[in-house]
Amino acid sequence: MPFLALGAVALLIIVWFSNGKPIFQRREWRLTSAGFAIAAFAAAAYVALREAWLPALVLVILGLWLAVSARTRGMAASPPQPSARMSLDEARSVLGVEEGATPTQIKSAYTRLMRMAHPDKGGTAGLAAQLNAARDRLLNP
Repeated sequence: MPFLALGAVALLIIVWFSNGKPIFQRREWRLTSAGFAIAAFAAAAYVALREAWLPALVLVILGLWLAVSARTRGMAASPPQPSARMSLDEARSVLGVEEGATPTQIKSAYTRLMRMAHPDKGGTAGLAAQLNAARDRLLNP
């Protein structure tokens, strides 16, 4: 049992510091947490069959915590923020308008694209943010 716990701690350290970024801040935490939860439940069943009730209870509690955190962590990701101001050419290509487009044409292109790209309609927050940035760049040079 001590070797199992030591191996779990070593695996957690390896996974935690993989790619120089803690896994708790990435979406992969959900899969890793679910895997650890399944492993904790299996270990709890094994330990309970050997009538070691206290370690089994600890493993069940750990498995429940991991299962709940797999469903809650990483679900509300903030939309990406544009790092630099978009150029006029990029904004035109995002909205699909010509160089001499009027504000009415820009607004209609934005509305048409946003109907498809809005997060509530199945689009992504990143694409919606890009459309917003392009519209703002073209209407407020």
